[in-house]
Amino acid sequence: MEVEQAEPAQVSEGEAGTEAILLREVTRRYGEREALHAVSTSLEAGRTLAVFGPNGAGKTTLLRMLATLLVPHAGTLRVLGSDLPRESHRVRPLVGFLSHDPLLYRDLSGRENLAFYAQLYEVADAAARIAHLLEATGMTRRADEPIRNLSRGMAQRLAVCRAVLHRPRLLLLDEPRAHLDPEAASAVDGLIGPGSDATRVLVTHDVEHGLAEADRVLALRAGHVAADAPAAHVSAADIRGVYGGAVA
Repeated sequence: MEVEQAEPAQVSEGEAGTEAILLREVTRRYGEREALHAVSTSLEAGRTLAVFGPNGAGKTTLLRMLATLLVPHAGTLRVLGSDLPRESHRVRPLVGFLSHDPLLYRDLSGRENLAFYAQLYEVADAAARIAHLLEATGMTRRADEPIRNLSRGMAQRLAVCRAVLHRPRLLLLDEPRAHLDPEAASAVDGLIGPGSDATRVLVTHDVEHGLAEADRVLALRAGHVAADAPAAHVSAADIRGVYGGAVA
């Protein structure tokens, strides 16, 4: 696959503060296995990075590092102007992370979960903010039921509410439309889609959808960068080549 490669690793120190995300030669290992090897890329504030790659490529590891949940073993990682892991405490309140796990307490209701996270993030207008998000995602009627009684799709809608509750500057989205029917997916798009004000990192296997939303594309294969370029320079065929043609 021939994709025009950008050169994010050559951003100067004086310019680095203009990037919402900057990685230079970032490596992360699990024991002796490298999950990511010398990954470099950058993303301007307010833009969307779509991350593609087969299972085991390192996509979730990348998101977890950006969310300050994992630390790199080598390289430079800067998020929202702060160096990680040294300044993780500055980044955590500014990030909304939507992972495969909805990160909701199953014995609490959706409203109780959101109230807990609102207190954690010191959301000033918590009751009004929660009411708005429940309405936006169509979850008002089911908001007082325990999470354990809800479908996976309903829990995903509440997880979206949790991720954006504190109005984060950076959204980290791991297959955000998983378990959602078209109506629900349309509802949450208003909160986490391209119209949001946040910088976004979107991990997805949906090639067409991801390319349509992306400003920049990062494709990973076995922890290595297979492509890193503006989205306009990458085709769906290029991305399918990273998967070996196994993606629809």
